[in-house]
Amino acid sequence: MSTRLPAARPEPDKILVDIADYVLDYKIPARSSFETARYCLIDALGCGLAALDYPACTRLLGPVVAGTVVPHGARVPGTGFVLDPVQAAFNIGTMIRWLDFNDTWLAAEWGHPSDNLGGILATADWLSRTRVAGGEAPFVLQQVLEAMVKAYEIQGVLALENSFNRVGLDHVVLVKVATAAVCTGLMGGGRQQIIDAVSQAFVDGQPLRTYRHAPNTGSRKSWAGGDATARGVLLALFSMKGEMGYPAVLTTRTWGFYDALFRGREFRVGRPYTSYVMENILFKISFPAEFHAQTAVECAVRLHPQVSGRLPEIEKLVIRTHESAIRIIDKKGPLHNPADRDHCLQYMVAFALIHGELTADAYEDGAASDPRIDTLRAKIEVVEDARFTADYLDPDKRSIANAVQVFFADGSRTAELLVEYPLGHRRRRLEGIPVLVEKFKKHLARRFSEERQERILRSSLDMQGLGNLAVHDYLDQYVV
Repeated sequence: MSTRLPAARPEPDKILVDIADYVLDYKIPARSSFETARYCLIDALGCGLAALDYPACTRLLGPVVAGTVVPHGARVPGTGFVLDPVQAAFNIGTMIRWLDFNDTWLAAEWGHPSDNLGGILATADWLSRTRVAGGEAPFVLQQVLEAMVKAYEIQGVLALENSFNRVGLDHVVLVKVATAAVCTGLMGGGRQQIIDAVSQAFVDGQPLRTYRHAPNTGSRKSWAGGDATARGVLLALFSMKGEMGYPAVLTTRTWGFYDALFRGREFRVGRPYTSYVMENILFKISFPAEFHAQTAVECAVRLHPQVSGRLPEIEKLVIRTHESAIRIIDKKGPLHNPADRDHCLQYMVAFALIHGELTADAYEDGAASDPRIDTLRAKIEVVEDARFTADYLDPDKRSIANAVQVFFADGSRTAELLVEYPLGHRRRRLEGIPVLVEKFKKHLARRFSEERQERILRSSLDMQGLGNLAVHDYLDQYVV
């Protein structure tokens, strides 16, 4: 009996090669990319500091085994933890993602490229301290910013035309891939080692998206990014030790990623890897809310003064939205926990309409016990607007439009409010950045003295000086 399986080791899949070549060879030309990366860095760190107020997050942090000592280990901002780079990546990534307030990328697949910062910061900090201890030059923040631009690009470009959620997989597979690639590069890996690490990321069993959706919505969605970026660092370390890769991990018939997990479809990559994603990243500035709801919540906050005194008179509330919002956050029925609520369009709009604001505390059990929220939720109708869906997918627009209108029992109604681009969109960048900096200041004030806040701000907002600052010196400012 003969076999039809090929015995020859194939050349690496083109996807793997293109990622490795990009990590090693691409020179980032745009100063604006680094400037945006700097804002992504401080925004993500601020979100992580804010998450430390929530015990559900902090109970997951620290070493796996209490009392573990790691020479030259990476620091976890806002804490006193000194950890190995894998566990530090989990800690930092989990903190950044916990409140659903970090930056976002929307395309055929959704995701949060700043999830990669867990792995990037942990790796760069550990390497910087290790090099200084050995008498070598430290890593500087410019190298972190470069790694950020490239991780964002890898995750975001692969997300543009490839929907993992439609086959039941979670988007954090792309965090693992991007982290493995750039962290292998940070560790000094060559082309083959990066290819091997990325192949290992695709070989891994990928997380199911079920923890983001009813009836299983739960808190794993808040640490899934941390888990993925930590796994990316681990795979990078394995590759640097010489662990082999799997060159046809994507394309092998039956056993490869495409056939086993992607319903036989190959990835489509419609544009080269440059700095497109960083240039167009979406900041969550106004509200800690799933991004497809940002403009709807903005409408609700603006409508609040008109309706807050007439809540019992509301007959219905209509939200016109785009298809992706309906698929992810259109929820009816009971909401069981904060993770359920912050992915419910109706909950977020109802809360904002009632209170005129939406904060992270809005999703906690105490806030959710207000009976007015569920009463109003039951009156909300969510409908798709085909133009909104088309503009959402248009690469020249990338809108995230929502329109909200309130109808009263006496036949009167508010004007319909429409917001197409949230405050964190590139089209509102000049308006948004000052607010983003204020958001960072607010989060710093949660953890540090005024003197420390001022020192962190001064170094963080100095574009040229920040790039030249040693990674470990910068992160030492955040140690408590």
